[in-house]
Amino acid sequence: MKKRVLSGVQPSGDLHIGNYLGALKNWVRMQHDCESIFCIVDLHAITVYQRPEELRAKITELAALFVAAGIDPKVSTIVVQSMVHGHAELAWLLTCVTPVGWLQRMTQYKAKSDSQGTAGDGLLQYPVLMAADILIYQAHVVPVGEDQSQHLELTRDIAQRFNSLYGETFVMPETSLPAVGARVMGLDDPEKKMSKSAAGAGHAIALLDPPEVIRRKIMRATTDSLPAVDFENLGAGVRNLLTIFQAFSDWSDDRMQRHFSGMRYGDLKKQAAEMVASSLDPIQRRYRELMSEPGAVDRILAEGCQRVAPIADATVNLVKQRMGLYTRS
Repeated sequence: MKKRVLSGVQPSGDLHIGNYLGALKNWVRMQHDCESIFCIVDLHAITVYQRPEELRAKITELAALFVAAGIDPKVSTIVVQSMVHGHAELAWLLTCVTPVGWLQRMTQYKAKSDSQGTAGDGLLQYPVLMAADILIYQAHVVPVGEDQSQHLELTRDIAQRFNSLYGETFVMPETSLPAVGARVMGLDDPEKKMSKSAAGAGHAIALLDPPEVIRRKIMRATTDSLPAVDFENLGAGVRNLLTIFQAFSDWSDDRMQRHFSGMRYGDLKKQAAEMVASSLDPIQRRYRELMSEPGAVDRILAEGCQRVAPIADATVNLVKQRMGLYTRS
């Protein structure tokens, strides 16, 4: 039996090449080997205020980019979190067995609540909703980045606590995660991971950036004081440009060294820009085709919801039965 894999992305900000190279490219490769569910987690996005019309547009954009990047909706399931009512219902049921202290220890909660001043309760409950996203589909594997690994550990703790209180109910998601793809750093600050939420026009390359914007951003990328590529002494910015080129080209380390050793930074940037622009071109063309076809994305999302709703309903009903609650017959 194929393992069930679940991963999700918030529909906020612009999907960028770090998201593609670090996650989507791997999802495309593994979708034929696993039962894959890719969730657009819009309920997570509203822990901070979102303009309703912009949020709805971003959900559609993200779904179209999933497909344009190579996720096949006939093979994998693309689903919007809020379309499956069980996500929110299970989150409440799990909240009732989750100690507040567990949530207050979360490093992301502490960092974000400090930066926001007055934090909404949704920020505190965010990890419980994430646990519900995973446990509602009885997922075996959850490919997440390092920044979400603490939340996955909490998911395991919640599942274990529920199972000990009410009997074996949830599959325990694996913590031995598949290798993630390339770790892409910000063009303006190569010491920090490329982020959808970071400010600055030169920080990230969005998947929908036109070629001239891609070239301009890369030509302005931070490098270092050396005149040319020295593989024995790579600065963070130069290493990042080489990582981006290699991740898109799939060149071997030997080929990268033969080709780029001693190359001046201006030429490296030109070649990196052309590689990124040419690699994103088919994704952008497929995206425009999907968006120009009336109702195409809505049909994909409706089909995804229909496919996973029975799994979600079965899990929620089982949880309610175990807790002594009524369920719909």
